[in-house]
Amino acid sequence: MCDLHDQHEHESQPAGGTTLSRRRIMQMLGAAGVTTAVMAAEADPAMAAAADDSSPAEYQAPEGLAEDSPAKSAALDWIKANSGRITGLNAEIWENAELSLREWKSSIAEAEFLEKAGFEVEFGTAGFPTAFTATYSYGKGGPVLGFSGEYDALPGLSQNKGVGHHDPREYIHDPFAPSYGPGHGCGHSALGTAAAAAAAAVAQAAAKHKLPVTVKFFGSTAEETLIGKTYAVSKGVYEGLDAFLDWHPSTANATGWGTSTAMTAVTFTFLGVAGHGGTPLGNKSALDAAVMMATLSEFLREENLAPSGRLHWVINNGGDIPNVTPEIAEISYYVREGSPARVQVLLDKVIAVSEAAAKASQTKVQHRITSACWNQLPSKSFAELLHENMRQIGPPQFSDEAHQLAKELQESLGLPTKGMHDTIADLTAPNPVFMGGGSTDVADISWNVPTVSMGAALAPIGTKMHTWSTAACAAAAPGQAAVIAAAKYLAATAVDLITQPERLKAIKDEFAERTKGVEWKTALPDGYEPPMYEPPEWFLRKTGQSWPPENITWPPKRVVSQEKFASLGPELAAQK
Repeated sequence: MCDLHDQHEHESQPAGGTTLSRRRIMQMLGAAGVTTAVMAAEADPAMAAAADDSSPAEYQAPEGLAEDSPAKSAALDWIKANSGRITGLNAEIWENAELSLREWKSSIAEAEFLEKAGFEVEFGTAGFPTAFTATYSYGKGGPVLGFSGEYDALPGLSQNKGVGHHDPREYIHDPFAPSYGPGHGCGHSALGTAAAAAAAAVAQAAAKHKLPVTVKFFGSTAEETLIGKTYAVSKGVYEGLDAFLDWHPSTANATGWGTSTAMTAVTFTFLGVAGHGGTPLGNKSALDAAVMMATLSEFLREENLAPSGRLHWVINNGGDIPNVTPEIAEISYYVREGSPARVQVLLDKVIAVSEAAAKASQTKVQHRITSACWNQLPSKSFAELLHENMRQIGPPQFSDEAHQLAKELQESLGLPTKGMHDTIADLTAPNPVFMGGGSTDVADISWNVPTVSMGAALAPIGTKMHTWSTAACAAAAPGQAAVIAAAKYLAATAVDLITQPERLKAIKDEFAERTKGVEWKTALPDGYEPPMYEPPEWFLRKTGQSWPPENITWPPKRVVSQEKFASLGPELAAQK
């Protein structure tokens, strides 16, 4: 999921750099996580490539990287002049609140925004109906720059815009299972909008000042399930780029060159035998199996889950009514660790747990990998350039209304009422001990092209992504300020890559050095077919696509239990 930028935490340095806390000493010894300093390239090349030798206590961000130029001024002026269109697109996508792989209206809205800016748009990237690639070229021989756009919402996070307490916009009135509709609790309405605005601004500035460049915008589906980009990378969609610029809504305005966790998403399907709940003898409950698996997997935490790892699950199919023994049940896991190799070790243990649960419950189990991504490859030189642009432009211009909403949300959540983060965070070296965290499908791109990521404050200090409180902000005053600021940060940095070829060269040289001896290969299994939903006919007509795409089997293979009732042994003799 896109929770890489939930928080931006700074580790305070000891006075004089000489006194270390017990926790810090334990970290340096590797007792609290994965110590990248001792991670030999032969043992884990992905972790080694993402490591950094900079001392957090001694690092100072360089100056003089970002330069003013007529083209940069033109890009920033375009964003200012079109701020109403930009914030309007964010609001439109927020209103749609469409789930992964089903962003029918949102993808079209973003594509039309870029078409009006002179981009050529083609839908169906990597076979995904709601993915598209938009391209703008001026002149010949310039760099090829990529921007990342996302627009999917999250289930259950519906929230009314600008309301400081939990107030679902869509409440589903089910007498047995009330729930909430989807909402932009990760701020992807703003993410895709700001990236599209930055791409358009760079294109307009390049044309105005006759700077050769190719700008490519990748409208990516299903980021929340980490499918869209990971699969597209494996199909070569991002080949030919010189640099890739990424951002994500956050609680702070910050960038850096830390890594992320690699992740594999896996769904286990248990198959049993249905029967009346009042006569349960011989029934085989698939739900029992899923519950057993959930319980057993929790026992992995103490002795098999390092602080750099994460293991979380949800039962996404557990039956419908208590008086029918569930014949089919599914439980889905996100397995995260510092590298693909470490993920595989933990995944093997989770699979073993599923087999134990199936044996104990007398059910059958099968599993399928739904997505998998690497840890992100950092770019120190890219982050330094982006950070200086952020510092020169300044933090988002939050209004009193934005701070007031933030404080109301903080009070509602029991947090200190600090409002919005209205400064640019210092650029600091990453902790030498990797302590785990979120994952992103941008990570797979980062191993194929130099990539930078940054966060702009869209949600209040102390809150988190993937919450209704973020949805409250995403298209309200805080989010609209963040959209404009993020677009400026990305556009300014991209212009520097065009006008200062030495900066781009330094970034590419670092990338070549980091990837030396590392062979990226998709973490998706052989023969992988991505999940998809059949689009409505109007969407296919409007985007010029046909169904199904060539890379999937349609309709998908049915999952049907063929299990038999459990034996109770020989019948008891009748009493005389």
